[in-house]
Amino acid sequence: MADRDARVKFLALWASLLAVRLALSVCLPLFGDEAFYWLEGQHLDWAYSDLPAATAVLARFGVELGGNQAWALRLPFAVLAALMPWLVIAIAHHLGVRGAHAWQAGSLAVLLPPLAGLGVMAMPDVPLTLAVLLCVEAVLALLTRFSAAAVLRLVLGLVLGGFSHYRFALPLLAAGVALLAMPGGRVLLRRPALWLAAAVGALAWLPLLLWNLRHHGAGLAFQLHERHPWQFDADGALFVPIQLLLLTPLLAVAMAMAVQRGWRAWRVQHDVRLGFVLIASLLLLAAYFVLGFFADRQRVSFHWPLPAYLPLLALLPAVLTDWRPLWRRATWLLLALGTTLGVGYLAAISVPAVRAHLASGSAYPENFAGWSEVTTRTRDALRSMPRDTRLIADNFMLAAQLGFALDGKPVAVLDHPRNHKHGRAAQLALWGMVPPPGPLPQPSLLLVEDTAVALKDRLRAYAQGCERHGALPVPEVLNVDHGHKRFLLYRLLPARDSSACVLPALAWIDQPPASSTVAGTVAVRGWAFKDGASVARVEIIVDGAVVAQAQYGLPAPHVAAYWQVSRDRAHPNVGFSATFDSTGLTPGRHWLGLIVHGRDGSIEPWQEQVFMVD
Repeated sequence: MADRDARVKFLALWASLLAVRLALSVCLPLFGDEAFYWLEGQHLDWAYSDLPAATAVLARFGVELGGNQAWALRLPFAVLAALMPWLVIAIAHHLGVRGAHAWQAGSLAVLLPPLAGLGVMAMPDVPLTLAVLLCVEAVLALLTRFSAAAVLRLVLGLVLGGFSHYRFALPLLAAGVALLAMPGGRVLLRRPALWLAAAVGALAWLPLLLWNLRHHGAGLAFQLHERHPWQFDADGALFVPIQLLLLTPLLAVAMAMAVQRGWRAWRVQHDVRLGFVLIASLLLLAAYFVLGFFADRQRVSFHWPLPAYLPLLALLPAVLTDWRPLWRRATWLLLALGTTLGVGYLAAISVPAVRAHLASGSAYPENFAGWSEVTTRTRDALRSMPRDTRLIADNFMLAAQLGFALDGKPVAVLDHPRNHKHGRAAQLALWGMVPPPGPLPQPSLLLVEDTAVALKDRLRAYAQGCERHGALPVPEVLNVDHGHKRFLLYRLLPARDSSACVLPALAWIDQPPASSTVAGTVAVRGWAFKDGASVARVEIIVDGAVVAQAQYGLPAPHVAAYWQVSRDRAHPNVGFSATFDSTGLTPGRHWLGLIVHGRDGSIEPWQEQVFMVD
């Protein structure tokens, strides 16, 4: 009866989470990197500048099945992620965990927050994690009884891993050390068939090797050098509390106890299968912990240790069984809560109003935001331009999103810091998507993701763009989520005047500070300037409506001192001041912003900030 109940609960959880993944894949906007994997899938190859081929192949397979739809792109990844709890159950069986405990291990995998979100998006961690689990299951099967079927599963895992990510090398190294550390493991390593499997798996790395040899090691340089500072940073210690939160604290305690109990059992029983799981998982965790002090902290990496946790889940049900019922229930409830929060966040940010509400805080999902709005505006702009208009984006992420949404329409990509930061610059150049220096072709529609560059770097970026491609016309500004995602649209037509290099305006509100509470008459002070044309006037807006005309031209010498490369002749008199009456506003949250009018006729709404009315 206990076995049946555990199986029914697992199947219900597994099916429910699969349904949630599929639902999210329909409504969640495409993540920035997902669109680029789609673009790679449109240029199928054995390897790319950032990754091997597996992610691109899966993405291409999805859209071939269902067209250029987010759910279709993500479908193969959702299916692969759904296989992982079953592999955890298979690993449990190889470790002698049977019956209800094996099904409970599968349920723990289903509810593990890092795994619950895997498969919602088309990301390389899906085939990578599946490959690790396939290899672990196959090695455990070979340690139990050597068979051709297990060797074939190992080959499948090794090939899939080699085609998934550079990071697959680390689990491979941990597994190799684990086998070498035990007599039973060394016996397995003396099997010729195992080395034949390893040789076939090694062939999967050949495309990456050849790509790097042909392109001066650009992929390896990015993965091993450019994206990592390789300087000690004490913030790496945050690895531990972050992982405790991801696992949920009680499950983390149970896992530590399971490892301790398993280690004692292995030392007594010398079970090579148990030793392999413990040593390989702990080595992998230790490697990620150490890397956390030196490796990339600008991009998300908290999910990297997931392949180390999943095999250990097989050991947890025995520990939980010994706990008091209250603590067992609390462990399951915390797991369910963690998964609900993670999935709930993804569901929430699929709603435009929620993204707009989050725009002022750190929870703002920048890489999910703005794509549908800029696509709609692009379609509208193209309708009013000549039929042979070329589409140009300033960075790879915007280009991929536009290409996906516009059914594969070719999009050129300017040279941009983001392309280099994410290791995509070399690939874009190979595809011939980057225009050479000089005037851009006409007619063209150029789209610039303004917020892709930090405010402090924008003036220099504008100037460099002008130096590289010449003067641009007055842009149309698209503010999404109160300007926290901001795009500039330039219509490049043959009749335009390109004699002067006029840059977009830059502006800032110094008072009131963001998120401050106000009452009565509110004083607004700040600055604005526009190289090449200067500012004519500044309007103050609240919740999208103009509430005041600012007095512009006040002394603000600190602005020129900071923006030393600015050529606006109005310096140092680029400050502004205004007041508005807040008594007519409802108590609570509101948005304060600017509209900067240039002397060239440009109208540029600026990023808004939150304030509270008492």
